[in-house]
Amino acid sequence: MKAIAYQNALPISDPLALQEVELPAPQPGPRDLLVEVKAIAVNPVDTKVRKGVSVEPGQWKILGWDAVGIVKSVGAQVSLFKPGDRVWYAGALHRAGANAELHVVDERIVALAPQSLSDAEAAALPLTAITAWEMLFERLGVPRAGEATRGKESLLIIGAAGGVGSIMTQLARQLTDLQVIATASRPETAQWVRDLGAHQVLDHSQPLAQALKDAGLPAPNYVVSLTQTDQHFDQIAELIAPQGRFGLIDDPAPGSIDIGKLKRKSVSLHWELMFTRSLFDTPDQIEQHRLLSEVSRLVDAGLLRSTQGEHFGRITAENLRRAHALLESGKARGKIVLEGF
Repeated sequence: MKAIAYQNALPISDPLALQEVELPAPQPGPRDLLVEVKAIAVNPVDTKVRKGVSVEPGQWKILGWDAVGIVKSVGAQVSLFKPGDRVWYAGALHRAGANAELHVVDERIVALAPQSLSDAEAAALPLTAITAWEMLFERLGVPRAGEATRGKESLLIIGAAGGVGSIMTQLARQLTDLQVIATASRPETAQWVRDLGAHQVLDHSQPLAQALKDAGLPAPNYVVSLTQTDQHFDQIAELIAPQGRFGLIDDPAPGSIDIGKLKRKSVSLHWELMFTRSLFDTPDQIEQHRLLSEVSRLVDAGLLRSTQGEHFGRITAENLRRAHALLESGKARGKIVLEGF
């Protein structure tokens, strides 16, 4: 099969950072699906792994943790899918990625893809939808619309124009009663998050605590930081409501944040990594199948839309290098997708 892979951790400007190679087709395990990949999306985790992980001589590392494809065959214990099903998923960090013509994935973290989206449009959503859903409803415990709350509450999403923020903004607006406050630093990204449902937009290139006051907004009960948390943490500690809940998904440098600043307000801190369930083979892995199925239903009902930002063409090494470079620049809006070999 054709795959885009690498051997040594290299800067994306190096042609060897991602290469087109021919590799043996993978074989599905008992609970696996063998999927013919039709479209993929690129995430920050791809760039982090590529820059930090080399492989043994003679081996190849395949990245890619967003895919839409057609099931070709199933393992002996598979019960949720059959050959011919069109599926979407985000895969598992400890297994080979989906930047290949064929891919194997555990059925428990897969769902049927939305019928109303093209392959490329659908590929933009799985990883970020799982991340946003788990953060909002499982880590932070945000009440769903109509459920009892502590009064009018709000959610501040820092870095809302990226992949996770783009779907989190929609989920919060459509499925909760929260006032959704998003941050973005450019006119085009500010408009993007408004279009996705944000009630208010702040500029995170300015001190956020003051921006919140200037906008006449109350202290948010929930704050999620999706990027550059080490730069924003002191502002978050200042602006979050007492007894608030703070979540993050990025990787602040060691020693760059002082969580003791959250103590006086009794603020809880929550990490989210959507790969945790598959990495540790947790008994509740099936929850990712269920939530992706629900997201698919919401998309087909017209309540959620694809967060595709740019379509970079076919799945080639050159196009994937361009996608990685854009992500590393910090200027991507929504998700970068590629389609077809």
